[in-house]
Amino acid sequence: MITIKTNHGDIQVTLFEDKAPITCENFRQYIEDGFFDNTIFHRVIPNFMIQGGGFDPEMQQKSTRPPIKNEADNGESNRRGTLAMARTMDINSATAQFFINLRDNTFLDHGGRDFGYAVFGEVTDGMDVVDAIAGVETGNRGGHQDVPVEAVTILEVRSS
Repeated sequence: MITIKTNHGDIQVTLFEDKAPITCENFRQYIEDGFFDNTIFHRVIPNFMIQGGGFDPEMQQKSTRPPIKNEADNGESNRRGTLAMARTMDINSATAQFFINLRDNTFLDHGGRDFGYAVFGEVTDGMDVVDAIAGVETGNRGGHQDVPVEAVTILEVRSS
């Protein structure tokens, strides 16, 4: 069980270790390193997703380890409450940033429009916290859109 402690409350997550072993190992290493502590959910789009894991409260992007292989072909779907890896147009570019789906976003699945976005876990408790984060006011900041006006901080992420 993973706990994502935020300034809006706690989010409990279960990882799909058997379906996305590379992604889960990568995520766990970032947790062990304390990488996510005091980062923010920097992209919040209601009725779509909330994204975090890469920026500090000043909107400075953190340095990451090298990208990992995309495991979007693992049979899991980007449905409400699942966690998936964010990436660029490069299929195998995911590092630390992840998002939580606010609704079923099957168009992000493998084979939908491209290789897809790797689902590697799901929220088991705390979707009310995720939904509360989805409702915060957003604006433009640091060259980015959909950034919460008041920081939504990931205080720490712990594995139990």
